[in-house]
Amino acid sequence: MSNLANGRSYLAIPGPSVVPERVLRAMHRAAPNIYNGPLIDMMPEMIADLKAVARTRHHCAIYIGNGHAAWEASIANVFSRGDTALVLTTGWFGHGWGQMAAAMGVETVVEDFGRAAPIDPNRVEAILRADTDHRIKAVTAVLVDTSTSVRSDMAAVRAAIDAAGHPALLMVDAIACLACDVIEMDDWGIDVLVAGCQKGLMTPPGLGFVYFNDRADAARETADCVTHYWDWRPRVHPERFMAYFDGTAPTHHLYGLREALDMIGEEGIEAIWARHATLARALWAAFDVWSEEGPLRLNVADPAHRSHAVTTAELGGQLGSALRAWTEEKAGLTLGIGIGFNAPGDASSEGLFRIGHMGHVNAQMILGAITTIEAGLHAIDVPFRPGGASAAAEVIGRS
Repeated sequence: MSNLANGRSYLAIPGPSVVPERVLRAMHRAAPNIYNGPLIDMMPEMIADLKAVARTRHHCAIYIGNGHAAWEASIANVFSRGDTALVLTTGWFGHGWGQMAAAMGVETVVEDFGRAAPIDPNRVEAILRADTDHRIKAVTAVLVDTSTSVRSDMAAVRAAIDAAGHPALLMVDAIACLACDVIEMDDWGIDVLVAGCQKGLMTPPGLGFVYFNDRADAARETADCVTHYWDWRPRVHPERFMAYFDGTAPTHHLYGLREALDMIGEEGIEAIWARHATLARALWAAFDVWSEEGPLRLNVADPAHRSHAVTTAELGGQLGSALRAWTEEKAGLTLGIGIGFNAPGDASSEGLFRIGHMGHVNAQMILGAITTIEAGLHAIDVPFRPGGASAAAEVIGRS
């Protein structure tokens, strides 16, 4: 039997995402001078462009690390040991951020909204109204939880905080969806926003970002969790180039990120949001048809609460793993694993798979992934209604 996986593979996991050739070429160069010259000169504009992607006029600190590093940096600069955080969760990563805060000495109040529904602002308002002593210093929330693909309304969460008359900061994880789903940091009243470079920003993993406003920076005055390395102030007010990173710069990552930001600027962030929205609708149209028969279903029932960057689906049993194995080994398509669904009473993660449709993706890539998934469903003998690929093609063709 011929190997149909030979050729260029497609990494359709929810991060790291596909790295554009332009970004790879920008990184493929000799090590630069880190004391003067082009690398140093490009930093102010890079920071400005990062702010533009998040729609903020405030501050952006860059850390050498992944999204977990950005989590820790955000906690360190806001909290003191013994402070309280209200942790809103819609999946595995919401819990993870809260667990990190707890490990750093922060008291956490966890409000779990399950794995298939968004944050309910009314519940948030009620909790904060009951906190008459204002013990809760900040609310942490994930805009899109990568494990579940649930997208929550952060403007509504801010409105709930304000309606309760509570002074809590709003801290938002946008790691999964920056430069994919719509994000308006300032207009939505977000005080701290954390992100990474390896998803919508199309750069290999290695950089974390913490955006923050002056209100959040005021909390830094008394935060005793902060340490020398995680302190965001020297990074946003550097006296010299090396202060951006508290040491040696991530040189080649910066070149790659610069190229990625150029690509984002050329397309325009609103156009990028629209592209991701159309490609997501095409994928969902395929699932709508497939799921009319058999066990396949999307984790999030309401399209209004689904991310435009990642989609989580369930087949049950161990069929999710079987489908992933077939698409990768037989067709060159790598799908994401199920994560965070293996608690008692939950569907096994082996029955889940995730599709990353973030960053450097276009119609032919998504249509190819959809057709490959449909072939895989045939191959592993899962009951489903054929025709999903045609439904997706219609969405693309009419867009």
